[in-house]
Amino acid sequence: MIAIAATTAGCGADPAVPVRPPVAAVAPEPPAAAELTTAPAAEGGCDAEASLRPGPQPKPGTPLPDSALARIVAKGRVTVGVDQNTYLFGFRDPGTGQLRGFDIDLAREIARDLLGDPNLVELRSVSTAERIPALQRHQVDLVVRTFSTTCDRRRDIDFSAVYYRAAQRILAPAGSGVNGAADLRGKRVCVTFGSTSARPLFALPDRPTVRAVDNWTDCLVQLQQGQVDAVSSDEPILTGLAQQDHNLRVVGDPLGFESYAIGIPKGEPELVRFVNGVLERIRADGTWQRLYAAHLTALGPGSGPPPPRYSD
Repeated sequence: MIAIAATTAGCGADPAVPVRPPVAAVAPEPPAAAELTTAPAAEGGCDAEASLRPGPQPKPGTPLPDSALARIVAKGRVTVGVDQNTYLFGFRDPGTGQLRGFDIDLAREIARDLLGDPNLVELRSVSTAERIPALQRHQVDLVVRTFSTTCDRRRDIDFSAVYYRAAQRILAPAGSGVNGAADLRGKRVCVTFGSTSARPLFALPDRPTVRAVDNWTDCLVQLQQGQVDAVSSDEPILTGLAQQDHNLRVVGDPLGFESYAIGIPKGEPELVRFVNGVLERIRADGTWQRLYAAHLTALGPGSGPPPPRYSD
């Protein structure tokens, strides 16, 4: 009888343990998430894609006069600002912990031509908004990070020739009813601070609420948690997000087009010419096509590298 009573008591709740009500799930917003209320300044006033013509390409080990190139050679590595949150272009491989992507390999090609070894590159993660300050403060030698060239940015830094062109589109959950720009009325759309993606959204006749975060993966989290209804950015960035969540679709006609180039500190023309020489080489020897095949086939057949436009 005693054993039965003990067993019976063990099956019930212990009256000494307080009963607490269930706790609601918490879905915090990413750090610094905020609504953008002011339209970005209008573009214009320059040829945003024009860059300096390549000069003679010094071979690795060649003595160089004092210049940015010489300082990089003396340092023994190229310090490059990159992304670690944009699948396909620059992301941290969860299996190896290493940075991978089209932009990462492009940075290695610059190290190969300048220092003779693609591994002599120091990759530093920078957010969208940190790209220009990192160059101005010389915290990095270059930025290779889905960096769209604009007249506004050219006032603060220089750019290489364009190495990739992308259409801006929309990412939304399948079955959400968002199939294009007209469906964004009354919706919340995520972009990143410092990106050019907000400008076409503010230009829409029925502007949506525009929310900004630090990284594109923060936009993905907000979309999955229902804190925004869509994300708008360049198609390669959106495709990379959709590859991580198969419930998402890239939809709609282009809202605009972006041209990716390599960011370079202002006043270093020899470095601009050298980088453009590297881009000429990878266009000519098939390296660009090889990098596309290695990283960007999810975007469909590539049309090849865009032709450069030089200002002199």
